[in-house]
Amino acid sequence: MSAIPDPVLLVLERYAAAVRAKDVAAYVALYDADLHVFDLWSDWSLRGLAAWRDMTAGWFSSLGSEYVVVGIDDACSSVSGELALGHAFLTYTAFSAEGKQLRWLTNRITVALRRNGEGWTIIHQHTSAPVDHVSGKAMLQRLP
Repeated sequence: MSAIPDPVLLVLERYAAAVRAKDVAAYVALYDADLHVFDLWSDWSLRGLAAWRDMTAGWFSSLGSEYVVVGIDDACSSVSGELALGHAFLTYTAFSAEGKQLRWLTNRITVALRRNGEGWTIIHQHTSAPVDHVSGKAMLQRLP
């Protein structure tokens, strides 16, 4: 086991904590000013923190009293100097305010990080899901 912390896993853990808390500022702080996102939902592409902050605020406010727990599986990364590249499966589970599980989905995430004076920030994020060839629908439930 390496004594050097994995920057991708650390960022994904902070990502999960910010989502759980519905903390827009903490979530957006994970990202670089030059961010470029290929998101699975709605928009083909988002550029910059302002667009990402707007998307995040809309997502978190749409939850109302619900909250989301993000599970991280099979995280893998490679670090070279000031850049890190990683990928994982993220499972988003929505819960009612009372703690009842409501729904869940899994998608794939790939992130590119850059080290700056304050740590690591995401410069590129790409989320995806496989598409069923017959129905043309995204498959959001990861099967074993």
